[in-house]
Amino acid sequence: MLNPGIFREYDIRGIADEELLDPDVEALGRGLATYLIRHSGRIICLGRDCRSSSDRLHAALLNGMLAAGAHVLDIGIVPTPVLYYAAVHCKADGAVMITGSHNPPEYNGFKTVCGPGTLHGSEIQSVYKLIANSDFESGDGTVKQFDAVTPYIEEIASQFRFERKVKVVFDAGNGTAGPVMHRLLSRLNVDAVELFFEMDGKFPNHHPDPTVLSNLSDLQEAVRKSGADLGIAFDGDSDRLGAVDENGSVVYGDMLLFIFGREILSRKPGATFIGEVKCSQVMYDKLAELGGKPIMYKTGHSLIKAKMREEHAELAGEMSGHMFFADRYYGYDDAIYAACRLIEIVAKSGKPLSHQLEGIPKLVSTPELRVPCPDETKFRVVRHVADRIRQHRAIVDVDGVRVPFENGWGLVRASNTQPVLVMRFEAANDELLNSYQDEIEKVVEQAKEEVAAEAVT
Repeated sequence: MLNPGIFREYDIRGIADEELLDPDVEALGRGLATYLIRHSGRIICLGRDCRSSSDRLHAALLNGMLAAGAHVLDIGIVPTPVLYYAAVHCKADGAVMITGSHNPPEYNGFKTVCGPGTLHGSEIQSVYKLIANSDFESGDGTVKQFDAVTPYIEEIASQFRFERKVKVVFDAGNGTAGPVMHRLLSRLNVDAVELFFEMDGKFPNHHPDPTVLSNLSDLQEAVRKSGADLGIAFDGDSDRLGAVDENGSVVYGDMLLFIFGREILSRKPGATFIGEVKCSQVMYDKLAELGGKPIMYKTGHSLIKAKMREEHAELAGEMSGHMFFADRYYGYDDAIYAACRLIEIVAKSGKPLSHQLEGIPKLVSTPELRVPCPDETKFRVVRHVADRIRQHRAIVDVDGVRVPFENGWGLVRASNTQPVLVMRFEAANDELLNSYQDEIEKVVEQAKEEVAAEAVT
């Protein structure tokens, strides 16, 4: 029986060779197909990433989906956004992507699209209940191979006519972006330097997670050596991007959201944008100054997409590099498309990427800090942190605990995908940053001790 702990907030994920065994994955295929058939319909797109375990999981999942009577459009090894595109292009009722996303190579998992949204929260728990109760549909399913990459490239290439040739270094991290990006670049006015475009699920050069600064060192060096206007990195399944400017300095996700948002506001005054709790206050303030309506919301691609539809937002983004364009696009997170939008802005400006942030206050901030904390206790630790800080400070509790200080802010929240607490801090100078970080970190340690003591008693 599948471990209920792998049914997370917005996907299903575990260690492939320990928690995703073939008979259990076949049952998962029946459960996911049953849920989609009952809530949306039988036509389901199926894709997978390039991880070593993905072929095995694909075979087992497909068997289960067919046993439930699903009509499967198998699109092969593709970036996650190509699966999202295929679901729209083929007017499918649902879609399932086999991917470990940005997690270590031994992990794998499943992202599921149902109608216009992605399964999350109670919907994912409903799939687990179907499996636990063996409450499955039965039927004679079918499978058909479908090339979704070609129309995807055609549609994206048709959108962009860069006003000047921009030099860009791309780091695909041996994930799924490489082959698709290579084909797309042949259609665009870009002087491209390609790093690690060969797919390899062991990720031999560096792990494909652009939020970890050490994973960007190859990109930074190549940008500086080649004199590129910017550099772009992709995560393993190509739904998140990282960026560095011509000096090799990292441009975090919240500043990318500001750059994209400002361009949209030049055409759509008053547009709504969705950010998440780890984003800089400067981003929210500046978009508001430009006449936009920025909304702070929870982290998580499924949650963000649902909030976008609710608020009719033109764009949403996360620190992690998920960028969701409803403006000129379909509203899902697509790092390949977002890369083209960023190049378009740089090309039009006639200057390298750093120019896009001229005049923006230079606050001091940390990247995302990940503090190990077991899945079984991380949410309780955050509740204890909230209870302690509320005694002497106001907090924003839309997702975890965000603490506004006089000249900055601090955040602690439980990751929905990993056994960690995620923290981030921003301040006017290093001294204040260290002060805010010390204050919050002390409370976190106290909260950990309290939760540990509760477990003993």
